[in-house]
Amino acid sequence: MALSMARSALRSAAAKAKTAVAAPASKRSFSSAAHDDVRETAKWEKITYAGIVTCTILAAVNLSKGHHHFPDPPAYPYLHIRNKEFPWGPDGLFEAKHDH
Repeated sequence: MALSMARSALRSAAAKAKTAVAAPASKRSFSSAAHDDVRETAKWEKITYAGIVTCTILAAVNLSKGHHHFPDPPAYPYLHIRNKEFPWGPDGLFEAKHDH
């Protein structure tokens, strides 16, 4: 059914294309046609460059500031309890390696 509908649509489009006379292309007038495109493009280019410079300066200022380091948490006795070894050895994958 979908194939027959598509075939019918293609036939009708082809028939319309044969009977339609090509109209001469005329310039369409939009509301933005009154603007000077070159001036508008230059304005947005300047705004873009000013935004890039501003963002770069703000990023450099924020990254150059020091940041607060929190003290190490106390070594509670109930943390990191190991009742049996890991299959790959006595140390965890993401822990400091101890000499055994």
